[in-house]
Amino acid sequence: MRRRILSAASLLASAVLYNDWLLQLFVPTGLAQADSYVSEAFAADQPYRTLFAGVELACAALITAAGVLGMTSSHRAGTALRTGWTAVTAIGLFSIADVLLPMRCAPSRESGCPPDNVWHTATSALVHLALFASMALFAWAGRSRAGGWELVGRWGPWLLPVSMAAAVSSVGPYFGHSGGQGIAQRIHLVTVGCWFALLAVELVRAKDGPAGTSTLTESLPETRTLT
Repeated sequence: MRRRILSAASLLASAVLYNDWLLQLFVPTGLAQADSYVSEAFAADQPYRTLFAGVELACAALITAAGVLGMTSSHRAGTALRTGWTAVTAIGLFSIADVLLPMRCAPSRESGCPPDNVWHTATSALVHLALFASMALFAWAGRSRAGGWELVGRWGPWLLPVSMAAAVSSVGPYFGHSGGQGIAQRIHLVTVGCWFALLAVELVRAKDGPAGTSTLTESLPETRTLT
């Protein structure tokens, strides 16, 4: 119970911090929300790098903690749920690497600044891979009889394609088509925040463990003893 609540609290905090682009509404970064990547705010040469990198690292640490708490509390759950928590942990770990390997500059405001940084691009891709894997795994488990997480099973299949479409729509600058990538990325970040909040709600609703540990036995047919 305690680990379940701690994991839920970490996910709710992560849902807010993952959308730290809202902080740019109050901090004069000079970056245009519609045409800049959020990671440009903590690029190596940006004036508010420390602030935004600190928020990103705090968020990544909370996601990692939520995933570890989920893993350690789901030993009796199904394979999909256990693997889903592993994917959540991976989101946090890859996000830490993403911050520690930042963009060198902000391409949306600095001419000649390349939109890609091999290591930062690689870590960002791994974050997305782990994120979409977690969505797919939890949604699949939620829709199966052994999963038990009805809300995830209901809304996960909708969030996953929307989040993927928004993420794909943000890669224009990598192919020489700048403009609007910031809007697409921020839509993606909102969907991620919704995903973390959804997982947190399911944790709070769970009656017998943080990963629906009792639902497998509940889904099995009753065995009667003949006398």
